Amino acid sequence: MNNLPKTICSIDASTNNLAFAIYSYKNLDCYGKITFEGNDIYEKISDACKKSKALFDYYNLVDAIVIEHTVFMNSPKTAADLALIQGGILGGAGLSGIKIIGKVSPITWQNYLGNKRLTKEEQFKIRSSNPGKSDSWYKSYERDFRKQRTIKLLDIIYNKKINDNDVADACGIGHWSINNWDKAIGIDKG
Repeated sequence: MNNLPKTICSIDASTNNLAFAIYSYKNLDCYGKITFEGNDIYEKISDACKKSKALFDYYNLVDAIVIEHTVFMNSPKTAADLALIQGGILGGAGLSGIKIIGKVSPITWQNYLGNKRLTKEEQFKIRSSNPGKSDSWYKSYERDFRKQRTIKLLDIIYNKKINDNDVADACGIGHWSINNWDKAIGIDKG
């Protein structure tokens, strides 16, 4: 493993907030969520930069961050806005002196945590137990089911009661990061 930093902040960002988890020496020390304010995406980007810098300055021992990589979305506008927000967050990190930045795709950290996509059997069981619903209802139910599974898995690993889905995702990103540091920073040895 390539020199795991002492303290890592893992981030799950959306266009409206940033969920974070701080890991020190592989221990989950703290976690939380910051809401961005603004009337449009550009005001939120500025707020994201300011609040991210404040977060990193408050935890002045953060050596590195790992952020969930933007993935394909059905809405190009949402994908673009999320990329802009992540730029604001990374700008805040840079202003705080953080030089090590890693990334991970959602499916990568979820699989590592043991929260793989639902099997055909699991999907069938959901549909059988809830007949006559729309495809979007099933997709939403499956998403929520996996979010709850992430929360349960993290409770088992860290014995922490995390109730917020975004914060749980940030903790899951951090769990993957501390165990796959070379991959997080782009040194994949196969």
